[in-house]
Amino acid sequence: MKEYTTDKIRNFCLAGQRGCGKTTLGDAIAYDAGVNNRIGKVDDGSSVLDYTDAEIARSTSLTSKLLAFEWKNHKINLFDCPGHSDFVGELLGAAHVTDAVGFLVDALAGVEIGTQLQWRYLDKNRKAIFFFVNKMDKDNADGAKALESIVNVFGKSAVAIQLPIGNAADFKGIVDLLTMKAYTFDDKGERKEIDIPADLKDQAEAAKETLIEAAAEADDALMEKFFDEGTLGHDDFMKGFSAGIANGKVFPVLFGAASKNMGVKVLLDFCIDFLPAANQVGELEANMTDKEDVIKLPFDPNGSVAAYACKVTSEGHLGDMTLFRVVSGTIKPGVDLMNQQTRSSERFTQLYTMQGKNRIDVSSAPAGDIVTVVKLKNTHVSQTVCDKAFSVTVPTVVYPNPVMDVAIRPKKKGDEDKISAGIHKINEEDPTFKFISDPALQQQVLYAQGSTHIDTICEKLKSRFGVEVELHRPKIAYRETIKGKTEKEYKHKKQSGGRGQYGHVHIRIEPNVRGGGFLFTDELKGGVIPSKFVPAVEKGVVESMVSGGLAGSEVVDVKVAVFYGSSHDVDSSDMAFKIAGMMAFKEGFMECKPILLEPIYNLEVLAPNDYTGDVMGDLSSRRAKIAGMDPEGANQRVKATVPQAELYQYSVDLRSMTQGQGVYSIEFSHYEEVPHEAAQKVIAAAKAEKEADA
Repeated sequence: MKEYTTDKIRNFCLAGQRGCGKTTLGDAIAYDAGVNNRIGKVDDGSSVLDYTDAEIARSTSLTSKLLAFEWKNHKINLFDCPGHSDFVGELLGAAHVTDAVGFLVDALAGVEIGTQLQWRYLDKNRKAIFFFVNKMDKDNADGAKALESIVNVFGKSAVAIQLPIGNAADFKGIVDLLTMKAYTFDDKGERKEIDIPADLKDQAEAAKETLIEAAAEADDALMEKFFDEGTLGHDDFMKGFSAGIANGKVFPVLFGAASKNMGVKVLLDFCIDFLPAANQVGELEANMTDKEDVIKLPFDPNGSVAAYACKVTSEGHLGDMTLFRVVSGTIKPGVDLMNQQTRSSERFTQLYTMQGKNRIDVSSAPAGDIVTVVKLKNTHVSQTVCDKAFSVTVPTVVYPNPVMDVAIRPKKKGDEDKISAGIHKINEEDPTFKFISDPALQQQVLYAQGSTHIDTICEKLKSRFGVEVELHRPKIAYRETIKGKTEKEYKHKKQSGGRGQYGHVHIRIEPNVRGGGFLFTDELKGGVIPSKFVPAVEKGVVESMVSGGLAGSEVVDVKVAVFYGSSHDVDSSDMAFKIAGMMAFKEGFMECKPILLEPIYNLEVLAPNDYTGDVMGDLSSRRAKIAGMDPEGANQRVKATVPQAELYQYSVDLRSMTQGQGVYSIEFSHYEEVPHEAAQKVIAAAKAEKEADA
C-alpha cells in the first residue's frame, strides 16, 4: 500500500445494534475496494472481517477488526465493531482512535436499544457522526419510519442527505439531496443517474430545505445569512454542511442495502468528501508524562513521534500484534520508541496495516494513521509510546464496569497458576474485565460484561493456554456486625510447669455507626494491665473479627474498649493477652445481637416498554427496592437497589425476558442487613460447608 499524507487519511468505525449488518457492510466495502474478489458472508464463514472460529460458530462479531483500503486516492481505516453489548469495550477502543462513527440502523426495526446504549457510552467530543439505514431491500423495510426513529432518538441534528427510492423489494436507488440528482443501483453496486421520480420531487425539495437549515445552524455567520435571505447558495451550504459534520452538529443519514451492495460506493464517496481528516478535528489534549501539565498535540506528521496503543491481539505463531494510532510525527521501520508507562524501549522493526486478518506492509505511518507492529516486548492496550526526548501520555478509554461475576476454578488440580497467567495475558488485550483472587473466600472470581464475554474468555484460556475451567456461583462477601452492647471478661490462665500464661481482660463491645469500621480504645486506669500489653489485646480482637460467629464472615462496624483486667509479673505476655482479647470478643460478640450484612448494588436497567412489567416483576422476586422509572423514547430506565446475592446470572435472565433487548449496569452501593429468613439460609449453608471441610 502506498504512502498517504495525513490529509488523505480517513478513520471511522461502524457501530449499531447486533444484527444490523455492520460486518456485511464491511465485506461489501472490501469487495468494492478490491480487497476481496467477492462479497464475503458471515453465515458461510467467508467474511473478511469475522474470520475467527468463535465468530464463525456464533455468526457474530466478538472483536473489532481493522479494514484498511484505498479509495479515490485516499486511505480509509475502517473498524468493524461488535454490536453485542458484552463487547462494547471493543467499540469504545476503536472510537477512541477514529475521527468519525457510523451508526447502522436496521430499516425494519429502526433505532434499537443496543444502538442507544452504544451512543451513551461514546465520548462524542471531536467525533463526526453519520447514520446508514441498512437492509432497505428486506421485507417490511421502511426508510421513512427508520429516519423518523433516528430523529426521535438523536434529535434534529440527524438529517437525511438521501431519500430512498422504494422500500423492501421495490428499493432500487436513492435521491441525493446534496446534488438533487437521483440514482439507481445495479447488481454490482454501480449507480446510474436518472430523473428524480415525480412522486418524490416535492418530498426531495422539502428535505433539501431541512438540510439547508441544518447546515446554516452549524455556523453563526451562515445562520444570519440564512435568516436574511431565506436560503443558502450552494457554496455556503456545502461549507456549513461540512463544518456541521466536523463539529458534531449535523448527523447525515444515508440509505442502502449492504447485502446487495446498494449504496455502498455512495457511502464511501461521502466518507472521502465529508468526514474530517485527523488534522481537521483540532488538537489532541494530552498530559506531560508523570505531570499534570496539559499539552495540545496537533496531528502534525513533522512533529515528535507519539502513538497510542489502541488494541492488542495474539495470532498464534505471529505473537502479539499491537495497533497504534499515530497522534504526532511519522513512524518508520527501525525506530526505537519509549513506552511512557513502563519506561522501557520498544523497537518498531516492521510496520503493517490490516485487512481483516491479512497484514499489508507499509513504509511509514504519519500522524492520523493507524499502524500495526508485531512482537513488542512490553506494550499493552491504552499505553503511549514516544520519541525518547518527548514525554507525553495520551488520555485512555474509560470502560464500563463489569456487570456479571462468576467463580472460576481449573478442572485439573494444580492449574490455578496457569489460570492466573492466562487471564493476566488476556486482560492485557481486553481491559473490560477484572479477575480477583480472594483468599478470604478462597475463590478466584471473574467479573465480565456478560455471559458471552465470560464464554469467550474461557475459550481463549483453553485454546491458547491449555487450561479448562469450571464455572460456579461465587461466594458472597457477607459481613457481620452487632445491634447490642455487652461487657465481657476473659481470663487466659495456663500452667504446665515452668513459666505459665496469664492474661486477664474486661472489654466492652458495642455497635459503631454503619460504615464507621472498627474502633478500639484503652480505658484502663491504675495500671491494672501494663500498657505494653494493650496492643496485644487489640490484635487479638482484630484477629477474632476475621471470622464472626454467624456465618464465619468478617465482623465490621464495632467499638471495643478494654477497661479492666489483671496481669502476672512472670506469666503475663503478649501472646497471653492476645488470646484473652480474642476469646473475650468471640464470646461477647454472640451476646450483642449479631446480624448478617450483605452487599447491595445500584442497578439500572434499560428495556423496551413492552417488557417493563416483566423486568419489574423479576426485580421484585430478587428483593430489589425500586428507586424510580424514567421513560426514554420507546424504552424505560428502571433504577433499583438489589442484593448481590440476587444478581447471579442476571445478564442471562434479562436477555431472556426482553428477547435480547434489555441492558443494565451495576455499581456497588453499601452493606445492608439481610432479612431474617434469608440470613438463616446463609448461616445454615455456611455451617454445612464448615462441617463438610472438617
